[in-house]
Formats: sequence, structure tokens, C-alpha cells
Amino acid sequence: MHVGIAMFATDYSMHPAELAVALEERGFESYWFPEHSHIPLSRESDFPKGGELPKKYYDVMDPFVVMGAAAAVTIKLKIASGICLVPQRDTIQTAKSVASIDQISNGRFLFGIGSGWNADEMQNHGTDFKTRNKKMREQVAAMRAIWTETKPEFHGEFVDFDPMMTWPKPVQNPHPPVIVGGAIPWAAQRALDYGDGWLPHAHRPNYDLLDRLPEFREMEKEAGRSVPISVFGVSHDPHQWAAYEDAGVERIVLSMESEQSDAVLPQLDAWAQRL
Repeated sequence: MHVGIAMFATDYSMHPAELAVALEERGFESYWFPEHSHIPLSRESDFPKGGELPKKYYDVMDPFVVMGAAAAVTIKLKIASGICLVPQRDTIQTAKSVASIDQISNGRFLFGIGSGWNADEMQNHGTDFKTRNKKMREQVAAMRAIWTETKPEFHGEFVDFDPMMTWPKPVQNPHPPVIVGGAIPWAAQRALDYGDGWLPHAHRPNYDLLDRLPEFREMEKEAGRSVPISVFGVSHDPHQWAAYEDAGVERIVLSMESEQSDAVLPQLDAWAQRL
């Protein structure tokens, strides 16, 4: 089982390039970058974890910019979006960004995606919150065409373009894995329908993921396919990690606060002893 780290890159956190080097030196497998373009002051949507929205959500940097910085200073570390809010992004431009990061990293990019929870943020981007999941599925299909075809075209309800040419193409064949984020059962079903992996949170106010994994295994049987599981927000206590490995999880991701190196590095050193 692999172990990755997630941190909101901000102007007051450890520099993403510095953190990337530190993670690679200590044997961590992946570095995950969250995304929010902005947070509307209307705040119509409740924070999924409950309570007040943490400051880092307002302050996070553009993920593709900082992922490029992290990819440029590492050799083995996987660079991952965790998650990219696809429905509020332009499809063609996002496909190019994904392919560019995969080129810069020489095939080390993991494309974690999600449909988002912040309705007013999404509305500012011109996306209807009610149809965001339908739009995301169509966007993924269109991006796969862009990544794999010389002269792709796509005609759908939300994405529509005639034959075109766009480069670069991804290094990974056929493209970076599309890892669908979200809870069980709805996001889990989306992962089985069109994803290359599933990225749920370890805990939500109404359930613990380990208790629901047998349900997901039944969903896999019904779908006739299985996908790797990456679990986000796992406990910082290494003694609890083995339960995920025993459950067949491919990867756990530990979320760290947006802090400077004097707070981050000692924690990484302690975890590295358990890798």
C-alpha cells in the first residue's frame, strides 16, 4: 500500500517545491493538491465536514501551477490533483493542462477529479450545480478523446467541438488515471462507471469508510469491474494504516495543515519511519 501526502498550497505554507523534494527523499509515493478557484462570500453551501470552512480553502493556489513546480524538482514522486473541480473548468484547456503536467513529470501524474460541493462557487463559473455530475462525465469522455486521438472531435450536451489538433499528448498510455473522488454510493458508482480509480474520504459525519467497503465490493461485482481505491484524509496514527491495507486499499493520503517546514518536516520524519 502506498502513502501520499496532501496539503493546500498557500502563500503561508511550506513551498510546494520544497515539500515535494522532502516527500521524495523520505519515500512517500505521492503529493496531492486540492483546488478551489475562490469562495463566494454568500456561503450558501455547507462545508461537507461540518463546522466553519477553514481559511486554507479561501487561500489555496492554482493546482496546475504548483503541481508543475513540484514535478520539476522530483524524479519518482507522483504528482496528483486531489481534487480537480472539473465541472467548473474549461474542458479543452484542462485536457491540455493535464497532458502538460504528465509531460513535465514524465508520466507521474494522477488525475483526481470531483464534481464539487460548493454550489455558489460553481455558479460563478457558469455551471449548474444540479447537472454538474452529468457534465463531468461528458468532460472526461471529451478529454479522453483529446488525449488519445490525433484529430479529436466531440459533440455532447455540455462539450461540443469539431475536429481539432492539440498537443502535447500525455506520456502515460492511454492517459493519466482518472480517479473519481467522492462518497459512497453515488461517487463510488461514478468511479465504476467511467473512472480508473476511486478517491473517497476516510471519514464523513455520517459514516466511516472502512465500514462501507464491503458495500463497495458488492457494487464492483454488480458492475463487473473493479478499480483501485485511494483513501483521502486517513488518520495520522500509523497504527491505523494497516486496516486499509488489509481491506485492499491501494493508497492512503494523509492531509496536513498548511504550515511551514519547521512544523511539517518533523511529522514527515516520524511517518517515514513507518513506511
